[in-house]
Amino acid sequence: MAHPGSQMIAVTSTRHDQMVNITDQVAALVPPGLDGMCFLFCQHTTAGLTVNENADPDVVHDLLLEFERLAPWRNPAFRHGEGNSAAHVKSSLVGVQLAIPVRNGRLELGVWQGIFFCEFDGPRQRRVLARFLADNR
Repeated sequence: MAHPGSQMIAVTSTRHDQMVNITDQVAALVPPGLDGMCFLFCQHTTAGLTVNENADPDVVHDLLLEFERLAPWRNPAFRHGEGNSAAHVKSSLVGVQLAIPVRNGRLELGVWQGIFFCEFDGPRQRRVLARFLADNR
């Protein structure tokens, strides 16, 4: 459930490690004519949010490959009892919040940029909170 003043984006992951492009879902929530900011917050400790290239799927592949190299799923040194420490590490590396400028009701992303929900412990049903703040000029 979304907090008052926030809108909720539902994300369904289908793989253990996955980057789901949610740009269109976020863009659909931007109030018409808004000049301000879009704030996104992932409510999970084994997932995250990032902005990266959305044109070439090899970029997503390479990012997931590097995350796995940095925090391999089967690391015998991890002690967390649930067995998903790698997902917690990856979430901390990526982060759980984004701030994106909005002008005239449109996200001001670069030409090649997209907003990605990063799943590190799926498949699962997840949620991202979106809140929009208008400039007070």
